[in-house]
Amino acid sequence: MKILALNPPFLKGYTRQSRSPAVAQGGTFYYPYYLAYAVGTLEVAGFNTILIDAVAKKWSMHEVLDFVDTLRPSLVIVFTSTPSIYNDVEAGSKIKRILPETHLCFVGNHPTNMSDEVMGMSKDIDSICRWEIDYTVVELAEAIEKQTRIDMIKGLTYRENGVVFHNPPRDYINNLDELPFVSKVYKEQKYFDVKDYFYAQNLYPLVVILTARGCPWNCSFCDIPFKKSCRARSVDDVIEEFKYIKQELLGVREVMIEDDTFPVNKKRTMEFCEKLIQEGIDLKWACNARVDTDREVLQKMKEAGCRLVCVGFETPNQNRLKEMKKKITKERQIEFMKNAKELNILVNGCFMIGLLNEGRESIKRTVEFAKELNPDTAQFLPLIAYPGTEIYERVEEKGLLINDYSALLDENGYLMTNIKRENLSPADVKELTDKAYKEYYFRPKYVIYKLKQTITNPPEAIRIIKSGVSFLKYLIAQVKKG
Repeated sequence: MKILALNPPFLKGYTRQSRSPAVAQGGTFYYPYYLAYAVGTLEVAGFNTILIDAVAKKWSMHEVLDFVDTLRPSLVIVFTSTPSIYNDVEAGSKIKRILPETHLCFVGNHPTNMSDEVMGMSKDIDSICRWEIDYTVVELAEAIEKQTRIDMIKGLTYRENGVVFHNPPRDYINNLDELPFVSKVYKEQKYFDVKDYFYAQNLYPLVVILTARGCPWNCSFCDIPFKKSCRARSVDDVIEEFKYIKQELLGVREVMIEDDTFPVNKKRTMEFCEKLIQEGIDLKWACNARVDTDREVLQKMKEAGCRLVCVGFETPNQNRLKEMKKKITKERQIEFMKNAKELNILVNGCFMIGLLNEGRESIKRTVEFAKELNPDTAQFLPLIAYPGTEIYERVEEKGLLINDYSALLDENGYLMTNIKRENLSPADVKELTDKAYKEYYFRPKYVIYKLKQTITNPPEAIRIIKSGVSFLKYLIAQVKKG
């Protein structure tokens, strides 16, 4: 039995796995890491599984269909996202026209949160694996291979005789050490190449792994899969994967730990750093963090090879931070940035444009605050109401939701807000987002800093030049637009 795990063709450089699925201005292109974990679990279970990231490989739909016709898989797993859902459903239907007996399964946050709606988009969709898919897809594959019923598979939504059924949810995986190293999947998959992926803030090439799943926080806008559920791999298991990467993925210059909040457990973080130092693993790494990560932890992370942290500052406005349930303060944001700079840890800072009830002056203060903090790189993203988030429920209830998923992207694949506002149109929010990027990156002081960093720090040069070229094209286009 053959299985195809597919990231379907879409816009050039479009990233589905990101918290903000879109084309990134700086050329960042995410690994499909959740799909890759599922592929690894299927392989361990004995299934011949092929992972195809059609966007990374620059495959057209015609090329995908030719490949599918040759492979003739019994199960096709399609990873999708909110902005690309219409495209991805159509892609699945085209596959079913070639292989009508193939089971078509959709996975991802969007079908998880909008199961009935997605199943209603096309009768070609046979099932949806909801939430944590690793063992659900294995049980589905076993049922397809053995031609047994699927009505007892937890976490599965399926269609039978034209009727959609939702099986009970599956418990989260408590022992994440059971899962295979995703880095091994990257190495062993025939059509996968780590050099196809690029993060503007990270050294190139990089590898992306998870050492935990979930986050104990509950920010109202965040669409991560496992809110309020924080489960971690053992430190020893993570250390072993670092060793594997160092030995087997030659040329990789950095590991990006994509945990939603890596240093959330201080004791575990300190233990990991100590063991990494003791083992003498000379491998740079980066992670997602919060501004309430204390200086002691940051110091130990730096000693253990941490080069960069990605942090959500969002806004300096305390009332809006409270509305977003960030549970941080402006003072803590400033203190964190001070600590990171003194410890020589680079920061990728994320800021939000167009929060609820926010006007132009408030947005201006956010951009000025970003300049004051002056992280190594900055992202400015419009507020999006994703299905399954508190923000989505709030704006839908108030009649402020633009209920058209294709409206989430402009003609180039960049994000557009899907929230109606009295004082700012979606076009206004996009204009202010573009303006924020221009103001931040076109500062003479910043340009000089980047030129100096490129010349004096060769390891940083590749990612700066690579992201800089992409970003410059974006910024010049915005300048020409006025």
